Amino acid sequence: MLTTTVCAALSAAGLAIAFLTAWRRRFAAATRLAAVALVPVGLAMSGLVGLGGKIGKAVGGWAADLVLKPTVWAGFAVLACAVVLWIIGRAAAARSGSAASRRETRAAEPAAGAPALGASGPPATRQRPAPGRPSAGKAKGAEPGEDFSDIEAILKKHGI
Repeated sequence: MLTTTVCAALSAAGLAIAFLTAWRRRFAAATRLAAVALVPVGLAMSGLVGLGGKIGKAVGGWAADLVLKPTVWAGFAVLACAVVLWIIGRAAAARSGSAASRRETRAAEPAAGAPALGASGPPATRQRPAPGRPSAGKAKGAEPGEDFSDIEAILKKHGI
């Protein structure tokens, strides 16, 4: 009797947390939390929790209960519902995860008016070499193919 009470309390607490998660519009996570929350009560209803130390005697009694008590069948139905909810939650998380990665990719792309070359951060944080001094790359003997100053001039000319 105490085991059933503890399992019911655990399930109630888990379902409350799942409800609060759904309230914050995180439905995939709420679905998985609800699935996990249903497991203790499903195990208690099916009689699988109380088999602990007396397995030999309990298995015969549990098999008889399996046939005769509808509560045991309802416990297996609750466990099956938990498995289905878990699968749905994982599928929903996979779908929303791909949408989130698309949103992050769009946010990471530079804006249409932002300079594309030499921009490694916001304009305030970029450091440009002083007009009289050569840049560090040119001082070290940069290769001719790495000089993008003419390309930058063309892009600035066209307003890009």
